[in-house]
Amino acid sequence: MHDERRRIEERVERVHNQRIKPAIYSATVPFEVEAWQAPGEPVSFEEAAAARYTPFAMDTPWGPPWGTTWFRMRGRVPAEWAGRRVEAVIDLGFVGDWPGNQAEALVHLPDGRPLKAVNPLNQYVPIGNPVAGGEEIDYLVEAASNPDILADNFSRTTPLGDILTAGDKPLYTFQRADIAVLDEEVWHLDLDIQVLRELMVHLGEHEPRRHEIMHALDRAMDALDLDDVSGSAAAVREVLAPVLARPAHASAHTISGVGHAHIDSAWLWPIRETKRKTSRTFSNVTSLADEYDDFIFACSQAQQYEWVRDNYPHVWARIQESVKKGQWAPVGGMWVEADGNLPGGEAIARQLVHGKRFFIEHFGVETKGVWLPDSFGYTAAYPQLAKLAGNEWFLTQKISWNQTNKFPHHTFWWEGIDGTRIFTHFPPVDTYNARFSGEEMDRAVRNYSEKGGGTRSLAPFGWGDGGGGPTREIMERARRLADLEGSPKVVVEHPDEFFAQAREEYPDAPVWVGELYLELHRATYTSQARTKQGNRRSEHRLREAELWATTAALHAPGYSYPYEKLDRLWKTVLLHQFHDILPGSSIAWVHREAEAEYARVAEELEALTAEAVAALGAGGTRVFNTSPFDRAEVVRTAAGTPAYVEVPAGGSAPLTDAEPAQPVRVLGHVLDNGLVRVEVAQDGTLSSVFDVRARREVLGDKGNLLRLHTDLPNYWDAWDIDKHYKNRYTDLLEPTSIEVVSEDPLLGAIRVTRSFGKGSTITQTITLRADSPRIDFETEIDWHEAEKILKAAFPVDVRAAHSSAEIQFGHIQRPTHTNTSWEAARFEVSGHRWVHVGEPGYGVAVLNDSTYGHDVSRTVRDDGGTTTTVRLSLVRAPRIPDPEADQGKHRFTYSLLPGASIEDTVAEGYSLNLPLRVADAAGAPEPVVSVDGHGVTVEAVKLADDGSGDVVVRLYESGGGRAQGVLRTGFPLAGAQVTDLLERPLEETAEVCDGGVPVSLRPFQVLTLRLRRG
Repeated sequence: MHDERRRIEERVERVHNQRIKPAIYSATVPFEVEAWQAPGEPVSFEEAAAARYTPFAMDTPWGPPWGTTWFRMRGRVPAEWAGRRVEAVIDLGFVGDWPGNQAEALVHLPDGRPLKAVNPLNQYVPIGNPVAGGEEIDYLVEAASNPDILADNFSRTTPLGDILTAGDKPLYTFQRADIAVLDEEVWHLDLDIQVLRELMVHLGEHEPRRHEIMHALDRAMDALDLDDVSGSAAAVREVLAPVLARPAHASAHTISGVGHAHIDSAWLWPIRETKRKTSRTFSNVTSLADEYDDFIFACSQAQQYEWVRDNYPHVWARIQESVKKGQWAPVGGMWVEADGNLPGGEAIARQLVHGKRFFIEHFGVETKGVWLPDSFGYTAAYPQLAKLAGNEWFLTQKISWNQTNKFPHHTFWWEGIDGTRIFTHFPPVDTYNARFSGEEMDRAVRNYSEKGGGTRSLAPFGWGDGGGGPTREIMERARRLADLEGSPKVVVEHPDEFFAQAREEYPDAPVWVGELYLELHRATYTSQARTKQGNRRSEHRLREAELWATTAALHAPGYSYPYEKLDRLWKTVLLHQFHDILPGSSIAWVHREAEAEYARVAEELEALTAEAVAALGAGGTRVFNTSPFDRAEVVRTAAGTPAYVEVPAGGSAPLTDAEPAQPVRVLGHVLDNGLVRVEVAQDGTLSSVFDVRARREVLGDKGNLLRLHTDLPNYWDAWDIDKHYKNRYTDLLEPTSIEVVSEDPLLGAIRVTRSFGKGSTITQTITLRADSPRIDFETEIDWHEAEKILKAAFPVDVRAAHSSAEIQFGHIQRPTHTNTSWEAARFEVSGHRWVHVGEPGYGVAVLNDSTYGHDVSRTVRDDGGTTTTVRLSLVRAPRIPDPEADQGKHRFTYSLLPGASIEDTVAEGYSLNLPLRVADAAGAPEPVVSVDGHGVTVEAVKLADDGSGDVVVRLYESGGGRAQGVLRTGFPLAGAQVTDLLERPLEETAEVCDGGVPVSLRPFQVLTLRLRRG
């Protein structure tokens, strides 16, 4: 047989695109359209309905950036269309096929009920199937003219990312607003050909099935009357029916399709626009559920449900009905799909608590899995926290983006730092926005790494990132692919069903131990430093407010625990941990608002804490310690003078004039407190840090070396830092001034000021306090660089085989060598309050109060010794998507802690992030809880969420070993119960002995105790 592939494939492509697709709508009549431009921010339907509209013609530009234009569309279905399937078809001037980052609209009936959204590949609104003919159609359409921030593929900066800089030039040209007859036979023919063409081109040329489909398509084209596509469509479909009816092979891979609409809670649009995106997408989804009984939609992020509940009650009611019918599946059980690395341990716990509770309360559904397809890597603390929240499975997709190494599994057991394992799946289709294209189906089968062990994978399908969701065309593809030779079998089902079947068939799946590190988007640990600082400060202020509110509730008559305020503030912080806000990868508008929200949160939490402390009584000055460790340190009084105090963990003590054992001496540019001696060189770096106790020099080279690197990644500016950044740099070695600013015996300080680059300045106050080996670098930067990253280096004279970085409820060890491509790819990593490096018998820690990104490397010196260098990533200057990212003022502190064990480091990390509070107060009660024994660390103290008055305490083992201790209370204790994160009883028991609760923890175990008051 002659090879006619090219002729046939080109013939089918042309006829399909130029004849069949244009015939899908067989008749149209235009709407009469009027328009009203809403001033400023979006308005309510009631305000829009009462506005004065003016005539509007097609092909007219409309829509300033971030504007809202309301269109009134009126028309009549022609009487002669009776018995036909009729739809409204609206094209706002869509650009491309992605619905997320351009014009979008929600269509309403005159009474305000939302019907459905329109976006590029979902332009229809059902009118009737069939219609009676003569129906009057009246719509009010809320159209958002969101700008395309992705224009030019992120290759240049744009002012469109903030309404303050975007201008007012119209962005779109309205193309179409019609009432149209959908020719169902032609529409189905279009889908038949789509599925077969895509299957054909992704089958191997040696496959008989490819040639069978090709010749069937050729015969189908012969059967098509080009002058009467509608009249001949049925005959063409008959020609194709046999090849569509051929069943899949018995061994064909099974793809569990789950409807999905990934909606970033903010990214290339502000939070206010996400609220509208949820209404549009969820309207589409509930409308699709009415059309397809076999449709199932999985949706995460309780925050987005709450927005719809509060702003779109009609859509909310439709969601509730879909959940009852089993077509809508709440998943994920988190408040938002948070970043997987940066939120603190207690914050991840609260993400799970607030998310799961919302779904239980409003739908009677307890979600079973963590649904995080798009976060930028995942902490090794997740398996334990997920299981403690009652989850059975974990899903993500993002690790498929790895830059260097292909992750070896798609279905596996993930083991966390404490030994907890959770069943985990990465969809081999490599997208969370699947459309069941031939390319995707082929990729899923080729990629699937569990062949021979498992037979199934999951594919979230539907338009996403900016929402949109599944379409009827995708559902039709799924139906055709349910059992089709040459293709994997597609079944639309609930993700719980997929995970149950996958686990049953593959119970001995391989195990991956430790973090799921994404070899990409490493700059998200650093970009938008003020947003990250707002998160860190908020997390610690929430801890502080809860502790002292609990103390006041137990001991201050008349004080009322602020349940509702704390709940609202927690949810605000959790929202901003979304995986494009906290990582710093959103437009300017998002981060401008985030900084304002963090300032408001700080103000409210300060007021709540002050109120709680004041409720404990006035008459004296006391110092309050929110840290879980006893502290003896220097604190600044309200007058700004230093004082030395000793304060128990979680308690308070009077402000006294105690004398430290080791006061500070300042000799020129040397700080010495008998524990460490710090010498500041003429270039502003540390020339020596001598540990007096260990009689050894700490540094292997210049300490606190500030290095300014050129930082232009290959792509994704705000997200990425590529290894070549290391190759060009400037060391900041020419200070403008070095001066002693404090010679107090309690606190010695030297200030170093530098100017550099494009008008940037950095002022650092190097501080040593009495009785403490910790050296603080209080830093103020006025930053005006572009495409740069500033690092602070501490080369220490230890031969460290690995570094230890704090993560949620523990720490993770990473090799300092680059023996394999896996280690080499970790050239920038994340951590929380500290990084520790050490050799047997000696360690050094670098602490911070708001920095997450760092790198650790080591070199061998000429003298044979090893220098291990820890470098903190202080601030970046990406220009896309926010051209002004990180510009301006930054204030933060980082510290060097010589001679530190892991236990010392954990304690000092808390101390740096939880400053002592000096307040007017009388005698205070005993700490709410205290622990006898090492390694048992208190992370949270609060009243139970159910209002019972029980005290809830969250503990964890912080050193990486086994820990035993006794939890004691500062109130009469009647009983104790081990609970899950949602404060529900577990089978594990907790006994009260001699007024305390004995505690035994495995390495990094998290334990939640509910304490009943006597």
